[in-house]
Amino acid sequence: MMNQSPPTIFDKILSGDIPSYRVYEDSQVYAFLDIGPLSDGHTLVIPKERKAFLHELSDESAAALGRVLPRLCRAVMKATGASAYNVLQNNGSEAHQAVFHVHFHIIPKRGGSGLGLRWDPRALDAAEAERLVGRIRGALEEGG
Repeated sequence: MMNQSPPTIFDKILSGDIPSYRVYEDSQVYAFLDIGPLSDGHTLVIPKERKAFLHELSDESAAALGRVLPRLCRAVMKATGASAYNVLQNNGSEAHQAVFHVHFHIIPKRGGSGLGLRWDPRALDAAEAERLVGRIRGALEEGG
């Protein structure tokens, strides 16, 4: 489970060195309440595979996360009475990642609590879109 970088707080939670409020666990995924929640029920979902970024995960770990996220979202909504929520996942410090172990936030929205965000869309240039599509498809053909 360990690699060359120092253990993160999530590694310490997985090893039992730091306690957590566990809400779900299976052989590949661990979910627990965030100790600095944005709203009641704010839950963190992590793979047991130790990788800093989503694109580094094995297909098996990614699939395990994909299988359990909808179930956890339903449970958080039912438990909190929320009818809306955000699922947030950041990769890299420029994207506001603070703990360098893949993790998803399930953040219920109730009243004014939950995640706030700013969205500054711009127009997509058709020629640039075609160039990007070609580069992304090429990267996929090379194996991602």
